[in-house]
This record gives sequence, structure tokens and C-alpha cells, in this order.
Amino acid sequence: MIAFSSILVHEKCESYLIFSRETVLGDNFRAFLYFLGLAYCFIGLSAITARFFQSMENVVKHSRKIVEADPVTKTETIRYEKVWNYTIADISLLAFGTSFPQISLATIDAVQNIGKLYAGGLGPGTLVGSAAFDLFPIHAVCVVVPKAGELKKIADLGVWLVELFWSFWAYIWLYIILEIWTPNVVTLWEALLTALQYGLLLTHAYAQDKRWPYISLPIARDERPEEWVPEETPTDPSYRRVPQIDDEILDKAKETMLEDTHLLTIWRQQFVDALRWESPKSNKFRNVYLRIARIFWQLLLLPWRFLFAFVPPCQIAHGWISFICSLLFISGIAYIVTKLTDLISCVTGINAYVIAFTALASGTSWPDLVASKIAAERQKTADSAIANITCSNSVNIYVGIGVPWLIDTLYNFIAYREPLRIQNAGGLSFSLIVFFSTSVGCISVLVFRRIIFGAELGGPRLWAWITCAFFMLLWIIFVVLSSLKVSGFI
Repeated sequence: MIAFSSILVHEKCESYLIFSRETVLGDNFRAFLYFLGLAYCFIGLSAITARFFQSMENVVKHSRKIVEADPVTKTETIRYEKVWNYTIADISLLAFGTSFPQISLATIDAVQNIGKLYAGGLGPGTLVGSAAFDLFPIHAVCVVVPKAGELKKIADLGVWLVELFWSFWAYIWLYIILEIWTPNVVTLWEALLTALQYGLLLTHAYAQDKRWPYISLPIARDERPEEWVPEETPTDPSYRRVPQIDDEILDKAKETMLEDTHLLTIWRQQFVDALRWESPKSNKFRNVYLRIARIFWQLLLLPWRFLFAFVPPCQIAHGWISFICSLLFISGIAYIVTKLTDLISCVTGINAYVIAFTALASGTSWPDLVASKIAAERQKTADSAIANITCSNSVNIYVGIGVPWLIDTLYNFIAYREPLRIQNAGGLSFSLIVFFSTSVGCISVLVFRRIIFGAELGGPRLWAWITCAFFMLLWIIFVVLSSLKVSGFI
């Protein structure tokens, strides 16, 4: 009863977002406005994800020219080799990039708490909640994305097992820090070890991909497609791919055409596309209500699309400039999300961890959902779609929690010679136990699908939707139990 009354009764919130006159408004109306602002920021995150994914494709498909000379005939052979290893690309570019909203939010929360002995609650709560959203709802979506009867399996089980091990170990390690090693506090060395384990994940996964002796698992792998994300197949039936033309020649031709086209023209076209009112595809909406809904949605997206048109074209520098600029925009939105979440907690009295587990985790994980969905749709295997989920969970702990804690613990060590104290560490530890227990059920279902259907994603529609419903049920269990614990009900 005390916990329930603490939620309903709280002091007047004097903080504001833009104008000081916001405090004159009623708390309920302010909470409604801040929730609207939070939802609009999540729409912005979904809008920038498409640009981010496009730039990442350009980065990954970049190849380098290698000239080999025969020692006897002196004949030169030219071949092209991908710069990026697909396993490293999945863990670093894809997982790190799609987890950047959570990492940014946690880092901003840590910077705001510099000088305080207690760590902020939004960062860790959001990252644990995001891990649950990644594992359950995103797996649920990916299972039903393939067409009816289509099966997509993990081609390299060895790499996935390595990624899965480091994902589970990340949360075991976090529990050891909070409850066993140094209960309720984090030391500088613990934070440093947490951040360094991201490097161990990259090294171990690369060793497994290259089948290094004594380190890699002796598990055979199927052949993965040459392109990280294959080109989308046009719907025009008159289109026919010419198999005789080598892909590298096509890429070189595209680069030559790009050099002949002024980059400012391409950049200007981005603004034209952003301000374009309606695409031709919208004509298929015969229902007037559907057309009105589409127009309303385009009006909502218009400011975001215009803002993101300032991101340089992804054709520049193999997509790196666009990739970095997309991450900067994501960081800016994450900062606004942090402020709005603080205000919602202030005006409603709801525990910040509850908001972090639910709305904040779901919204900031939207790029993960979009990226995994695209990979599940367009890739021939399930490697990148599932690797993004497992690796994002690892990145959330090793980078998303490790780096912010390293910032705060380093400052506290220098200034106070004190460790960083964790508020509501018991609630966070409880959430870790619930997450670990439910995740065992999720992974078990994926294993059973591999044994029964021969693939993790797709298959018979009925069983795909049953799997989807089960994963969503696991997520609901995690959210409800975690929220009740941090609110003091259990």
C-alpha cells in the first residue's frame, strides 16, 4: 500500500523542457504532452534508421583491389576482396549502430550524473529493458517476416554460439558485479573490465569465423551469400538480371557514374525527396480514410525527413560520412528522449526504472527492430537478423553500461576515492534473473525450430505465429515482473 501511494502522491514538479511556464500547467496535461513528444522522438528514430542502414550497406559492401602476380609467368591476376568481414560487421557496425540510441542515452545520463556518488537509473534500466525487447519482440517479428513456407536458417552456427555465449555472459557478469563481487557498488576496475570484454567478443567471434585452431568450435557452416544484404528484386516483370556481367564491374560502373554526377545534385535531390508530398504508390489507397491517414503520417514525418536530408549522401567516402552523421542525429534525439523521460518521471511520480523498462526501452530499440526485419526479409540466411539481436544485447552491457560506468567511476575515484553506488540495485538484479530465465525459453524454442523445421525463421505460418505469440508472452512476463519489483509491489 505504501508503494502504491508513493506512485500517486508526489511533489510538484518544477522542472521544464523549454519554457518555465510549463510548470503552470496541470501534471496530467504535462505528462500527456511529454508522452506525445516522446512518441514523436521515436518516430524520428525510425526515420533516421533507414538512412543509417543504407549508409551501413555502402560501408560493408566496399571492396579493395588486389593484384597477384604469378612467380613463373609474371602474369598479373586482379581480384576484388571485401574490406569488411561479415561477422565483424554484424557485431560492430550493425549491432553497435542499432544500439546507439541506448548507448547515447546511457552515456548522456552518466555525464549528467558526474560528481554524484549514485549512478543514474535511466541508463541501466533502459539497457536491460532493451535487451528484453531485442530478444523477445524482435525475434517474434523476424520469425513471421519470411514468406509462407520460406525457411531461413543460421548458416554459421559456430559464430552464433560464440555470440550467444557472450550475450548470456554479459548479464551473468552484471549480476556478479551488483550482487556478489561488490554488492550495490561498481568500482573502477569492474567498469574497465566490463568495457574491455567487448574487444574479447570481437576477437572470439572473428577467431570462430576464421576457424582458428584451439579457439574456435569444430562446427561446419553453410555458405553465406556474397553480398551482406542482396539488392532488392524489382517488381517490374520486364526486369531481368544479366548473369554474365560481374558484380564488381557493375560497382565500378556505378562509381564512375557517380564521379560524373555532381554530389551537390544528389544532395539536393535528398531535399526534393524529403519534401515530396505523395509517392505514386499511394494511389493504390482507394479508401478515403486510408488516404487521409497516409497524408497525416507524411505530415508527421515531414520535419524529420527534411532534417535528415542534411545527412550527406551515402555515396561519399563509401558511406562513412553518412554513417557517422546518422549516429550524431541519433545521439541528439536520445538527449531529448532523456530530458522527456526525466520530466515524465517527475510529473507522474512513476519510478524511472519502470519507464526505462517499458516505453524508453521499446522506443530506443526501434532501430534494432527495423534492421533485423530488413535483414530477415532480404538476406538468404538468418545470420545477420539473429546476430543483430544477440550482439546488440552484448553491446548494451559491454559498451552501453561499461563506458558510462567507466566515466562515473573514474571521476569518483579521482575526486572522492569512492566507488559508484547503484540505486535500486536489488530491482535491477531481479530483472536480470527474470531476463535470464525467460531468455532460456526463447533460445530453447529457436533450437527446437532448427531441429523440427530445419531453420530458425519462417516455416509453416501457423507455427510461425504461435512462436511469435510465445515470444511476446515472455516479454510481457519480463516487463510486468520487473515493473512490480522496482515499484515495491513484490
